[in-house]
Amino acid sequence: MALRGPAGLGPGSRRRLDEAVAAAEGREAPALVAAGGAPEDDEEDDGRGRGLLRWDGFSAWLHCVCVVGFDLELGQAVEVIYPQHSKLTDKEKTNICYLSFPDSNSGCLGDTQFCFRFRQSSGRRMSLHCLLDQFDKDLPVYLKKDPAYFYGYVYFRQVRDKTLKRGYFQKSLVLISRLPYIHFFHTVLKQIAPEYFEKSEPYLEAACNDVDRWPAPVPGKTLHLPIMGVVMKVRIPTCHDKPGTTQIVQFTQQADTNISVILPTVHEVDLFRCFCPVFLHSQMLWELVLLGEPLVVMAPSPSESSETVLALVNCISPLKYFSDFRPYFTIHDSEFKEYTTRTQAPPSVILGVTNPFFAKTLQHWPHIIRIGDLKPTGEIPKQVKVKKLKNLKTLDSKPGVYTSYKPYLNRDEEIIKQLQKERYVASLMPLQKSISPWKSPPQIRQFLPEEFMKTLEKTGPQLTSRLKGDWIGLYRHFLKSPNFDGWFKTRRKEMTQKLEALHLEALCEEDLLLWIQKHTEVETVDLVLKLKNKLLQADREHLPVKPDTMEKLRTHIDAIILALPEDLQGILLKTGMT
Repeated sequence: MALRGPAGLGPGSRRRLDEAVAAAEGREAPALVAAGGAPEDDEEDDGRGRGLLRWDGFSAWLHCVCVVGFDLELGQAVEVIYPQHSKLTDKEKTNICYLSFPDSNSGCLGDTQFCFRFRQSSGRRMSLHCLLDQFDKDLPVYLKKDPAYFYGYVYFRQVRDKTLKRGYFQKSLVLISRLPYIHFFHTVLKQIAPEYFEKSEPYLEAACNDVDRWPAPVPGKTLHLPIMGVVMKVRIPTCHDKPGTTQIVQFTQQADTNISVILPTVHEVDLFRCFCPVFLHSQMLWELVLLGEPLVVMAPSPSESSETVLALVNCISPLKYFSDFRPYFTIHDSEFKEYTTRTQAPPSVILGVTNPFFAKTLQHWPHIIRIGDLKPTGEIPKQVKVKKLKNLKTLDSKPGVYTSYKPYLNRDEEIIKQLQKERYVASLMPLQKSISPWKSPPQIRQFLPEEFMKTLEKTGPQLTSRLKGDWIGLYRHFLKSPNFDGWFKTRRKEMTQKLEALHLEALCEEDLLLWIQKHTEVETVDLVLKLKNKLLQADREHLPVKPDTMEKLRTHIDAIILALPEDLQGILLKTGMT
């Protein structure tokens, strides 16, 4: 199967795509350097006469693939980075080394899968207008890439091997990506990791070449992704999807004969399984996550740790969790001192840990969840109790939620829907009739917390919800949280873009040829330049403008230019495409 890009990306755009990705990753845009091999030609023919740059398809999904092994003298070490031209700083390599292995106390024999998240080095250059952002704009807010972090998806194997001095074979295959597609990448690892451990580097090279031939991760499209003889069918959600629905199209059996794996989700974890031990307290945990409270999950292994942290982060969806979270955190993490210091209050972060050392180091944290082994889906474990923090002494303490937090509300599954029905923020939007084509778009009114709180007295959910409790207190606390701050910034940006789009529509409805008859050539040239800037802004910022509005504005610009003297026409035509 040849590499195919998204519609509209020809060879030139594909080259710019790779260069943009390369710039974001702090590297050149080189030819393929296979493991242990020499550079190959940097373009290949896809069978349709189009030259495509190697590794641009790979870079749309992954930053690199790492193999981490155990060296008796060095300890954990990165043995392989593929493709070889992928750049990782020493700090990033160190984080990957320690985060790719379970703590020694976990006793993970056999195969184990988990996920971690770590900061990218501050020196890494990022491209703000990377061509890949065209895919990011259509994603739900909680699936948008965070340019400051990498995800690591791990398949760890530990088995007895008498031929080795240590007595055990210990190795991890790790996928490093900016995409938070937890379920998808874990499924990919299940397909390739077991065979990789048997066949080594040539198999890994072949798998990476398969990924390089994948179509781009375009939201809303059903994608068929072949990987080492298996074809996965996935669909990446869009911001237009109805929450809680699965959009994978159920094809007929005949049409699906080549499909090996159908994924109903790319990112979700099994919330019920993760929350089973604390099911009775899920309402309280939801509040703690919503309010951005510091949370520690103490678990017996990285699998339980990462799954539970990710479940907590996902439980407030469709809101995005804007604070930091670490599905698996170790004492070797580069932010260990920052997050465990006692000189200041614990930060707004969710940490997943397995090392007993953390029971003492983080005992000053206000909310700690201690869980045991997660049961298979369908089994209901014994429910843990809420306990006082002073009773948590070691990681061997009994499972429970250790906190003195008093929930604002009783248990209910409708809270998120109620929070979405917020009327006050919509009132900050200026009326459409206040938009004039000859003035700058009006400004969004300032959000005033006290003014908002007053509206709750007459329109708050406490008036209609069957769930009773301190709604006013919950809202007041929520307004101070990083999750509200992040949500409001996103909402404000959406409203600002809507105003810009309405302003464009107002301009299109004006008789601009009549306007230029009443104004000087200088004013007309200024109008053309402003209109062109409007078009560039609409394209660059992905404003919600109808295609016919854009086309109508281009027609206006062309008509105005043709009405000017020839010397001015030549100058204006050179200032950009219309």
